[in-house]
Amino acid sequence: MFCIKHIVSNIKIYPSRFHYYGNFLKSFSTSTGNDIVIEKLSDKHKGVTVFGINRPEVKNAIGANFLKEFEDGLNSVMHDKDTRVVVLRSLVPGVFCAGADLKERAKMRAEDVGPFVAKARAFITDLEALPVPVIVALDGGAFGGGLEIALACDLRIAADSAKLGLVETRLAIIPGAGGTQRLPRLIGVARAKELIYTAAIINGKEAFDIGLVNSCVTQNENGDAAYHKALEMASKILPNGPIGVKMAKVAISKGAEVDINTGLSIEEACYAQVIPTKDRLEGLAAFKEKRKPVYKGE
Repeated sequence: MFCIKHIVSNIKIYPSRFHYYGNFLKSFSTSTGNDIVIEKLSDKHKGVTVFGINRPEVKNAIGANFLKEFEDGLNSVMHDKDTRVVVLRSLVPGVFCAGADLKERAKMRAEDVGPFVAKARAFITDLEALPVPVIVALDGGAFGGGLEIALACDLRIAADSAKLGLVETRLAIIPGAGGTQRLPRLIGVARAKELIYTAAIINGKEAFDIGLVNSCVTQNENGDAAYHKALEMASKILPNGPIGVKMAKVAISKGAEVDINTGLSIEEACYAQVIPTKDRLEGLAAFKEKRKPVYKGE
């Protein structure tokens, strides 16, 4: 039970590992603009923070500056009570993320490649560990590391025209930022092996059919149908108690990795954290008074 309490108590703080690697990332930074654009939405979508990937010159490829800006963004929302859902999207039409920036990678010494991939793996793990739900909108191609980013999100929405694949074996390497671990857990070992061994590229409909994405939508003229569907899904999460949603994420994510009895103990520990909250009392009062609850995350 000590370990379970440790797991649950740790959900309040997800320390970034990237502050250890600042000099390394800066040494390979080639971007002069904002690779990651962060926007807090208002009105009916208040509580949604959007991360927009914006590297049109390289099809949103993952480089050192990309990682640094993304990690800074994660740190900014980690303890932000106003953020209840994160939506990840591309601001570049037709592409989500092409994977690693191979031109930047080619400039690295061989001994630097491993550490850089480790930084990418750590960043994606930090994304997965965000305490709020993360929805990714796949309105374009997501290859290699781009798909690995999507795999670390809680929910995936794809346009039918989107192209998805872990294509690293074409370059005589393997997915190195969690793809070999998260994809089998999501769609099963045999099918994951098939996709990775063959470096197959599938469309949004095929991804939905095998359970890789939660929803597949018909692309619109603006090329942002998945983004709008992601906002629609976020709007269904926003009215619910933020602490309850946070604890549900912990219970599901941690419980999925252990046996059922340990999972039930994790659920019990998570439930114990919602009992003393003001939000729980507000939910009961609102039900009794037949009104909508006003949750404050307290």
